[in-house]
Amino acid sequence: MHDGSGATARLAEWVHGMQRATLDATVAHQARRLVLDCLAATIAGSATPVAAAVRDLVTRMYPGDHAHVVGGGRASAAGAALANGTAAHALDIDDGYTPGSVHPSAPTIPAVLAAAESTGAPADTVLRAVATAVEVTCRLARAAHPATREAGFHNTALAGVLGAAAGVSVVLGLDRADVVSALGVAGSHAGGLFEFLGSGAEVKRLHAGKAARDGLLSAHFAQLGVNGPATVLEGTNGYFPAFARGAWRPAELLDGLGERWALRYTYVKVHPCCRHLHGAIDALLDLRTEHDFAAVTAVRVETYSVAAAHAHTTFGSFIDAQMSLPYAVAVALLDGQAGLPQFDEAHRASPAVAALAARVEVVACAEFDARYPAERPARVTVHRAGQPSLCREVAQPRGEPSRPLDDEELTAKFRLLADPVLGAGRAAGVAAAVWAFDDIAAVMSELSDEEGKPR
Repeated sequence: MHDGSGATARLAEWVHGMQRATLDATVAHQARRLVLDCLAATIAGSATPVAAAVRDLVTRMYPGDHAHVVGGGRASAAGAALANGTAAHALDIDDGYTPGSVHPSAPTIPAVLAAAESTGAPADTVLRAVATAVEVTCRLARAAHPATREAGFHNTALAGVLGAAAGVSVVLGLDRADVVSALGVAGSHAGGLFEFLGSGAEVKRLHAGKAARDGLLSAHFAQLGVNGPATVLEGTNGYFPAFARGAWRPAELLDGLGERWALRYTYVKVHPCCRHLHGAIDALLDLRTEHDFAAVTAVRVETYSVAAAHAHTTFGSFIDAQMSLPYAVAVALLDGQAGLPQFDEAHRASPAVAALAARVEVVACAEFDARYPAERPARVTVHRAGQPSLCREVAQPRGEPSRPLDDEELTAKFRLLADPVLGAGRAAGVAAAVWAFDDIAAVMSELSDEEGKPR
């Protein structure tokens, strides 16, 4: 067990060693899965207004030809990381890690891919960098969750920037001291407030993009001699004291590095909304396949407190709907699914959806708080006029390691998201290239054209 002293140095030592490490076949395979799922989210997310706005800004403020922007030509590496990271998180369909309540790939993989394109890094280096970036993000987030969330911070931006810096450090081949500095510089870029919740603010989408950009820049700053504090994580004014008020668990960060991989326990999202909503959605969809829901009078959702905080019933904006348990319950009951079409403007304006959402009661349950974050439990009770009530409990939503999507199902998710944007032929080619993972630059070139418009 570790007491936390020297945490930055120990983490940096492991990151530095990943430049020459041989990935276990299982970890390497999982890294390919992470890239495929991240690209699926990025391709679909590139069609959103916020992603388009960021691409427009990148065209004007981050010009260059170092890396591809999904759906938008080329830019500097920093610009590509910003644009692609934002797109990856734009639909909230990107992966996550329950123990850290974090989306680890969106803020890290776009940074690694941009750095790899700009330097011509070989595929095996890119795969090691992806694994490093995601692992660091997962471990940093879980070491201080839920303290960081309770303090109002979004772990995706908070931990993701250091994960991105770690991954890019592997791509750049930084020496041990410079890896320490890359983490140190990234610590001063860490941030991201949860105040977007219930406000309709699209800034959440930028959290992944800014983390990817800033993590990439932090590694480059270190390479150029800009040093960061060697105790950025554990120091008196460091990451954990500042963001978690000292309530962190060093063993969750440091124990088993390179042996017990957290990235193997990330989840794949099936529904395009906040993960805290998925348990209730899955429970309802299970019930709906077995019973008649024609006369629902009320729905009670019992869940853990972090999820229960998503009980707002205003969902005029896309992001508000994605963060609302009552909304998710309503569309799942009415449509029998909770895919992207269920979060469109027509559904958000539907009187039937609003009426049913108003009859959804969300309750925080101490029993479930004790099980979170090891699980994301939800119990749903559906009351029906003149019929017995129905109840279903879900310990973990689909896509978690205990309820995984296999490679075929993951590829199907990729195709579902990518085909409408790329066309079936190109989407199939991209998926095959990611599974092969021979030339990531060739993969990225298929995702954009040189005129800044989707092909």
